[in-house]
Amino acid sequence: MNPPPSSIDPVLGSAAVAIATRAERELEALVAVSSPSGDLAGAEEAIAVCCALLPTEARVERISSSTAGSAEDLLATIPGAGARRLMLLGHIDTVIGHRAHVPLRRDGDRLRGPGTADMKGGVVIALGVARELARDPELFGEIAILLVTDEEWRTQEFVHVSRFLSYDACLCFEAGQLGSGGEEGVIVRRKAAGTLRVAARGRASHSGSAPDQGRNALLGLARVAIDVAARHDPGGPQRLTVVPTVVRSGDAFNVVPDVGELIFDLRADDANAFAPVRGAIPSELEGVGFEARMERVWPAMDSRDSTGELLARASARIGRPIVAQSRGGASDASHFASTIPLTVDGLGPRGGGAHTPEEFVLASSLRQRAEVALAVALEALEG
Repeated sequence: MNPPPSSIDPVLGSAAVAIATRAERELEALVAVSSPSGDLAGAEEAIAVCCALLPTEARVERISSSTAGSAEDLLATIPGAGARRLMLLGHIDTVIGHRAHVPLRRDGDRLRGPGTADMKGGVVIALGVARELARDPELFGEIAILLVTDEEWRTQEFVHVSRFLSYDACLCFEAGQLGSGGEEGVIVRRKAAGTLRVAARGRASHSGSAPDQGRNALLGLARVAIDVAARHDPGGPQRLTVVPTVVRSGDAFNVVPDVGELIFDLRADDANAFAPVRGAIPSELEGVGFEARMERVWPAMDSRDSTGELLARASARIGRPIVAQSRGGASDASHFASTIPLTVDGLGPRGGGAHTPEEFVLASSLRQRAEVALAVALEALEG
């Protein structure tokens, strides 16, 4: 429910209406582009749509992606006459492939489509915020809009942190959510995330005439999966989660598999909690050798202390509370939080079903979340 108009800063309220009025059409255009991670043509088309939605004052630059072979990322900057520098952060890639892609469709209040919540809906809100802020260059020294093309698949080091060391605030537009009491929620704390990949090598043999001459990589990986998953401790001091997510082994029904691969998804309050999990992988088990390596290690994010006053002031601007919340999922905001203490995430519209065919955002949340994002942005710029 929208609060009474008199409780919102009238200028902010008018700007939020302007963003929301365009948002559904803009989201339809962006979701119409199938842009799974790694697809060059899809990324280029999605970026072209985003460029068309930028304020006319924006200077557009393409910068190298963190992932080799991916389309270049988009960096748009808007110069101002003020002092503070603000980054608006998002990504245009999705996990939904071309075969499963469908255009945006309305289902009651739900706007369904690939990437609506994660995070094309947030990108649309970010671009709208940029347009509204650009109307008054006295508010800021510079606004940067960074949209990356590889967030969902990236396993390499994130390369953009050093470029924005002098920025005063980073706002990321992953999907929003409500607090436990129905308040507007934003994300100021995220777990570290890591991918643990285990390769197994045994010995092949005929599974009918000589099964015991082989060394079964599949059985070895199954034992490792069970033993290592026992370290799952979400209620412990690091809130560590250890989840086997992928196993591959075997090519023929009548051959003892000699190689295989097992992947764990790891989350914790501190990335240092991952080392003991990796260390629990044996080098050998019943003739099967194992090699483990960490990939996609993303840092934790915790900006609770630095954002408390900011959220209180932003709450006053919109006449309703904005509360700090935690989320387990990874985000590019985590990479910036250690160097830009004023980092706030979860500023996109509310929705659900991310990474599934049922993904959606709530049309009714577009205006509400535009209000939240504008309030946070304005307070970040005012310092």
